[in-house]
Amino acid sequence: MKVDELLAKAKDGLETRMVYGEPYEADGVTVIVASAVGTGGGGGDSRDQKGRSGEGGGFGLSAKPVGAYVIKDGKLRWEPAVDVNRLLATLGAVAVAALFAATRLAKVRARKG
Repeated sequence: MKVDELLAKAKDGLETRMVYGEPYEADGVTVIVASAVGTGGGGGDSRDQKGRSGEGGGFGLSAKPVGAYVIKDGKLRWEPAVDVNRLLATLGAVAVAALFAATRLAKVRARKG
């Protein structure tokens, strides 16, 4: 398959930004999950000094849950998804930055004192 053909077939995926799951119903509550979708692709070709040519390409797709619509008693509400790993990484980075700042401040105070 040529690179141009690969990218032409991937075009539909490149235009999608949000994907919704099939509605799920239990005990009078309907849930519709939503995910953000990211895509990317690329390719190229070249010739060497002996006139040989080569080409290649690739395409990637990733989806991340962002939340769900919940319908209960005729009322619709949005429930955002919580990315616990991202939250913990952010809190860890803030803690490390605070530790470095406190250490630096203690060194500056020790020089003045």
